[in-house]
Amino acid sequence: MSFNPRDLQKMQQQMLKAQEKMAEDLANMTIEGSAGGGAVVITLSGDQQAKSVKIDPEAVDPEDVGTLEDLVLTALNDAIEKALAAQQEAQQRMLASATGGLKLPPGLGF
Repeated sequence: MSFNPRDLQKMQQQMLKAQEKMAEDLANMTIEGSAGGGAVVITLSGDQQAKSVKIDPEAVDPEDVGTLEDLVLTALNDAIEKALAAQQEAQQRMLASATGGLKLPPGLGF
């Protein structure tokens, strides 16, 4: 197997294009996290930018603000967890696409 610098350059270009596409796809993705059976729903983009927060009026109890705060945190953490999973999946697809399925050695951080 011989090393061809042009092949490496081509792979780098493919990787860059794949990364740009992945970033665009993640930015356009909508991910919802919820808590309390949908009483609180937080929407993020795939790159973890907050888009909206929806709170069911019945979840608002002026006498128990702490529960609402917990629901918001739980919904946010749920959305972030889903966004991170979507990012990891997108990175794996991008890497497979850019390398043409070439198996890279362990330890390269992918």
